[in-house]
Amino acid sequence: MKLAFLASNNGSGMRAIVGAIEAGELAAEARLVISNRPQSPALAFARDHGVEARFIPTVADPDGADARLVAVLGDSGAEWVILSGYLRKLGPRALAAYRGRILNIHPALLPKFGGQGMYGRRVHEAVLAAAETHTGASVHIVDGDYDHGPVIAQAKVTVAGGDDADAIERKVTAVEPGLLVDTLRRIAEGSLICPR
Repeated sequence: MKLAFLASNNGSGMRAIVGAIEAGELAAEARLVISNRPQSPALAFARDHGVEARFIPTVADPDGADARLVAVLGDSGAEWVILSGYLRKLGPRALAAYRGRILNIHPALLPKFGGQGMYGRRVHEAVLAAAETHTGASVHIVDGDYDHGPVIAQAKVTVAGGDDADAIERKVTAVEPGLLVDTLRRIAEGSLICPR
Protein backbone atom coordinates (compact mmCIF):
# COMPACT_ATOMS: atom_id res chain seq x y z
CA MET A 1 0.00 0.00 0.00
CA LYS A 2 1.68 3.17 -1.25
CA LEU A 3 0.43 6.36 0.39
CA ALA A 4 0.52 10.07 -0.34
CA PHE A 5 -0.70 12.72 2.07
CA LEU A 6 -2.15 16.19 1.62
CA ALA A 7 -1.75 18.42 4.68
CA SER A 8 -2.18 22.15 5.21
CA ASN A 9 -0.75 22.39 8.71
CA ASN A 10 0.62 19.80 11.16
CA GLY A 11 -0.80 16.70 9.49
CA SER A 12 -1.49 14.81 12.72
CA GLY A 13 -3.13 11.90 10.90
CA MET A 14 -0.16 11.66 8.54
CA ARG A 15 2.20 11.65 11.53
CA ALA A 16 0.28 8.79 13.15
CA ILE A 17 0.35 6.75 9.94
CA VAL A 18 4.06 7.35 9.32
CA GLY A 19 4.72 6.38 12.96
CA ALA A 20 2.75 3.14 12.52
CA ILE A 21 4.68 2.34 9.34
CA GLU A 22 8.02 2.99 11.06
CA ALA A 23 6.98 0.83 14.02
CA GLY A 24 6.06 -2.06 11.70
CA GLU A 25 2.39 -1.81 12.67
CA LEU A 26 1.15 -0.95 9.16
CA ALA A 27 2.31 -2.60 5.94
CA ALA A 28 2.50 0.53 3.82
CA GLU A 29 4.92 3.04 2.31
CA ALA A 30 4.71 6.79 2.82
CA ARG A 31 5.70 8.07 -0.62
CA LEU A 32 4.85 11.77 -0.59
CA VAL A 33 3.55 14.67 1.50
CA ILE A 34 2.07 17.67 -0.31
CA SER A 35 1.02 20.95 1.30
CA ASN A 36 -0.59 24.11 -0.02
CA ARG A 37 1.45 26.08 2.54
CA PRO A 38 5.24 26.36 2.03
CA GLN A 39 5.99 26.56 5.76
CA SER A 40 3.65 23.72 6.77
CA PRO A 41 5.05 21.69 9.68
CA ALA A 42 3.86 18.59 7.80
CA LEU A 43 6.50 19.23 5.12
CA ALA A 44 9.26 19.52 7.74
CA PHE A 45 8.05 16.30 9.37
CA ALA A 46 8.11 14.52 6.01
CA ARG A 47 11.68 15.62 5.29
CA ASP A 48 12.77 14.54 8.78
CA HIS A 49 11.33 11.08 8.11
CA GLY A 50 12.75 10.61 4.64
CA VAL A 51 9.46 11.20 2.81
CA GLU A 52 9.36 13.40 -0.29
CA ALA A 53 7.83 16.79 0.54
CA ARG A 54 6.27 19.10 -2.05
CA PHE A 55 4.60 22.50 -1.90
CA ILE A 56 1.84 23.10 -4.44
CA PRO A 57 0.11 26.50 -4.18
CA THR A 58 -3.62 26.36 -4.86
CA VAL A 59 -5.03 29.89 -4.63
CA ALA A 60 -3.77 31.75 -7.73
CA ASP A 61 -4.36 28.93 -10.23
CA PRO A 62 -6.65 26.19 -8.89
CA ASP A 63 -6.92 24.42 -12.26
CA GLY A 64 -3.15 24.38 -12.72
CA ALA A 65 -2.71 23.20 -9.14
CA ASP A 66 -5.13 20.33 -9.79
CA ALA A 67 -3.14 19.23 -12.86
CA ARG A 68 0.17 19.55 -11.01
CA LEU A 69 -1.20 17.62 -8.03
CA VAL A 70 -2.23 14.70 -10.25
CA ALA A 71 1.16 14.70 -11.99
CA VAL A 72 3.14 14.73 -8.74
CA LEU A 73 0.92 12.05 -7.18
CA GLY A 74 1.34 9.89 -10.28
CA ASP A 75 5.12 10.31 -10.24
CA SER A 76 5.21 9.19 -6.60
CA GLY A 77 3.49 5.89 -7.40
CA ALA A 78 0.89 6.56 -4.70
CA GLU A 79 -2.09 4.21 -4.71
CA TRP A 80 -4.03 5.99 -1.96
CA VAL A 81 -4.25 9.65 -0.99
CA ILE A 82 -4.91 10.61 2.63
CA LEU A 83 -6.15 14.08 3.53
CA SER A 84 -4.62 15.10 6.84
CA GLY A 85 -6.08 18.49 7.67
CA TYR A 86 -5.95 19.60 4.03
CA LEU A 87 -8.11 22.72 3.93
CA ARG A 88 -8.54 23.01 0.19
CA LYS A 89 -11.15 21.42 -2.01
CA LEU A 90 -9.73 18.92 -4.49
CA GLY A 91 -10.17 19.58 -8.19
CA PRO A 92 -11.88 17.34 -10.73
CA ARG A 93 -8.64 15.83 -12.11
CA ALA A 94 -7.46 14.61 -8.69
CA LEU A 95 -10.92 13.32 -7.80
CA ALA A 96 -11.13 11.40 -11.08
CA ALA A 97 -7.58 10.03 -11.01
CA TYR A 98 -7.97 8.68 -7.46
CA ARG A 99 -11.70 7.97 -7.42
CA GLY A 100 -12.53 5.83 -4.38
CA ARG A 101 -8.92 6.03 -3.16
CA ILE A 102 -8.88 9.40 -1.38
CA LEU A 103 -9.61 9.21 2.35
CA ASN A 104 -10.34 11.93 4.88
CA ILE A 105 -10.88 11.82 8.62
CA HIS A 106 -13.48 14.19 10.05
CA PRO A 107 -13.84 14.97 13.79
CA ALA A 108 -17.55 14.10 14.08
CA LEU A 109 -19.94 11.25 13.37
CA LEU A 110 -20.84 12.05 9.78
CA PRO A 111 -23.25 12.89 8.29
CA LYS A 112 -23.71 15.15 11.33
CA PHE A 113 -21.55 18.27 11.66
CA GLY A 114 -19.86 18.10 8.26
CA GLY A 115 -19.71 20.35 5.24
CA GLN A 116 -17.99 23.56 4.21
CA GLY A 117 -16.57 25.50 7.15
CA MET A 118 -17.01 22.60 9.57
CA TYR A 119 -13.50 21.79 10.72
CA GLY A 120 -11.47 21.88 13.91
CA ARG A 121 -12.98 23.58 16.94
CA ARG A 122 -16.09 24.67 15.02
CA VAL A 123 -17.19 21.03 14.83
CA HIS A 124 -16.85 20.47 18.57
CA GLU A 125 -18.66 23.72 19.38
CA ALA A 126 -21.52 22.62 17.12
CA VAL A 127 -21.67 19.22 18.85
CA LEU A 128 -21.85 21.00 22.22
CA ALA A 129 -24.52 23.46 21.02
CA ALA A 130 -26.66 20.57 19.75
CA ALA A 131 -26.44 18.84 23.17
CA GLU A 132 -25.21 15.61 21.59
CA THR A 133 -24.46 12.74 23.97
CA HIS A 134 -21.99 11.13 21.57
CA THR A 135 -19.56 12.29 18.92
CA GLY A 136 -16.43 10.84 17.43
CA ALA A 137 -14.47 10.58 14.21
CA SER A 138 -15.33 9.34 10.74
CA VAL A 139 -13.14 8.11 7.89
CA HIS A 140 -14.81 8.67 4.55
CA ILE A 141 -14.13 8.47 0.84
CA VAL A 142 -13.60 11.95 -0.59
CA ASP A 143 -15.87 13.15 -3.37
CA GLY A 144 -16.58 16.60 -4.80
CA ASP A 145 -18.38 17.91 -1.69
CA TYR A 146 -16.93 18.61 1.74
CA ASP A 147 -17.35 15.66 4.16
CA HIS A 148 -19.86 14.04 1.84
CA GLY A 149 -18.45 10.76 0.47
CA PRO A 150 -19.28 7.28 1.83
CA VAL A 151 -18.30 6.74 5.47
CA ILE A 152 -16.19 3.59 5.82
CA ALA A 153 -15.24 3.66 9.52
CA GLN A 154 -16.16 5.50 12.71
CA ALA A 155 -15.08 5.69 16.34
CA LYS A 156 -17.52 6.97 18.94
CA VAL A 157 -16.84 8.88 22.17
CA THR A 158 -19.21 10.00 24.92
CA VAL A 159 -19.94 13.66 25.54
CA ALA A 160 -20.22 14.04 29.31
CA GLY A 161 -22.42 16.63 30.99
CA GLY A 162 -19.53 18.88 32.03
CA ASP A 163 -17.60 18.71 28.76
CA ASP A 164 -16.75 21.91 26.94
CA ALA A 165 -15.48 22.13 23.35
CA ASP A 166 -11.89 21.60 24.52
CA ALA A 167 -12.79 18.39 26.36
CA ILE A 168 -14.70 17.09 23.36
CA GLU A 169 -11.77 17.91 21.09
CA ARG A 170 -9.36 16.02 23.36
CA LYS A 171 -11.58 12.93 23.32
CA VAL A 172 -11.99 12.96 19.55
CA THR A 173 -8.32 13.70 18.91
CA ALA A 174 -7.41 10.71 21.09
CA VAL A 175 -9.32 8.23 18.91
CA GLU A 176 -8.47 9.63 15.46
CA PRO A 177 -4.95 8.18 14.99
CA GLY A 178 -5.97 4.63 15.89
CA LEU A 179 -9.07 4.81 13.72
CA LEU A 180 -7.10 6.02 10.72
CA VAL A 181 -4.32 3.45 11.07
CA ASP A 182 -6.80 0.62 11.68
CA THR A 183 -8.83 1.63 8.63
CA LEU A 184 -5.74 1.56 6.42
CA ARG A 185 -4.68 -1.78 7.89
CA ARG A 186 -8.08 -3.26 7.07
CA ILE A 187 -7.92 -1.90 3.52
CA ALA A 188 -4.40 -3.34 3.06
CA GLU A 189 -5.53 -6.73 4.39
CA GLY A 190 -8.58 -6.78 2.17
CA SER A 191 -11.08 -6.94 5.03
CA LEU A 192 -12.45 -3.48 4.15
CA ILE A 193 -13.46 -2.85 0.56
CA CYS A 194 -14.02 0.80 -0.29
CA PRO A 195 -16.85 1.82 -2.62
CA ARG A 196 -15.70 3.35 -5.90
